Amino acid sequence: MQKEIAKFFIEIENAYKTKAPFVVFRKPNENLLTAYVQLTNELYELNSFDEAGFVFAPFDPKEKMVIFPFKECDSFSTTNHEMDFLESDEFFIEKAQFTNSDKLVSLKEKHISLVQKGIDFIKNKHAEKIVLSRKETLECTNLNVLNIFKKMLKAYKNAFVYLWFHPEVGLWLGATPERLLTVENGNFKTMALAGTQKYNGTTKVIWQKKEKQEQQYVTEFMLENLNKFAESLEFTTPFTVQAGNLVHLRTDISGKLKSDNSLEKLINALHPTPAVCGLPKTVAANFILQHEGYERTYYSGYLGEMNKNNNTGLFVNLRCMQLENNFASLYIGGGITADSNPENEWEETVSKAEVMKNVLL
Repeated sequence: MQKEIAKFFIEIENAYKTKAPFVVFRKPNENLLTAYVQLTNELYELNSFDEAGFVFAPFDPKEKMVIFPFKECDSFSTTNHEMDFLESDEFFIEKAQFTNSDKLVSLKEKHISLVQKGIDFIKNKHAEKIVLSRKETLECTNLNVLNIFKKMLKAYKNAFVYLWFHPEVGLWLGATPERLLTVENGNFKTMALAGTQKYNGTTKVIWQKKEKQEQQYVTEFMLENLNKFAESLEFTTPFTVQAGNLVHLRTDISGKLKSDNSLEKLINALHPTPAVCGLPKTVAANFILQHEGYERTYYSGYLGEMNKNNNTGLFVNLRCMQLENNFASLYIGGGITADSNPENEWEETVSKAEVMKNVLL
């Protein structure tokens, strides 16, 4: 088993050394590691939701969506039961030591100011919820990308863990707890995930009004938008789930599609969800683009296999980072409602950032 896993990661190292576009990932609560390595360096844009491949889509639907077409890729896989990985000798960008290239005090002041603008906007009845985020860039030394990815695999077994690279776009990796959409044989699954607390050894936690309301907004939006595509629709009551050092409120939603040809409409109806954007969607998105002060690009977009054997599995790109030269850019956000407290919202982003900082150490 160790030899098989070592060989698997040697293939990934070789892909990166030759600057070949590739992705390697593991789905939540599974042991299968899958890799797609594109045979050329071409940047393929998704032009039709009938295409088959691994898609990497941005937050803003107007920006280009990248796809690694299955027909243009080599694919290989391995299992990773209890992974005692060997340290990798290659793929450096040893363990990291980093210094924050942004002053944390300045980041805090900017984010608290942004959150207050959002709260004021909501209280003036312009929106019900807005998800506001920040970008934190760390200067790093001796980063080994594969070891970071392996740490994510070990630490976040119930997340979609991935490492994605294209020479024209860059290198991204993450461990997202949120499914956007799964479609199998005409049936679909998704989830409404919102509300955040630190994990303190138990999922038996008390949720406050603000967190319950935030999660309810997401659930109602998704049920309303999915109803038009579904012959039947089922959903659970909200329950608490652990995601690394955090817990969230989650509602599982499933149903049967009315038509086999509604994948594009279904994705467009969901993305961006209120869990990463807000309500009303267009109003919240415009506020984000106007006030956040940076471009999210692929943070809070989605990624995954599309039309593989007529099945699709997509995940929201959260708990992610972008690595470039000696810098790691972390992307962290939270849902803002009329009951939000700016200081508490800052602390929530700090807790979420720890998920990624832990694997850099």
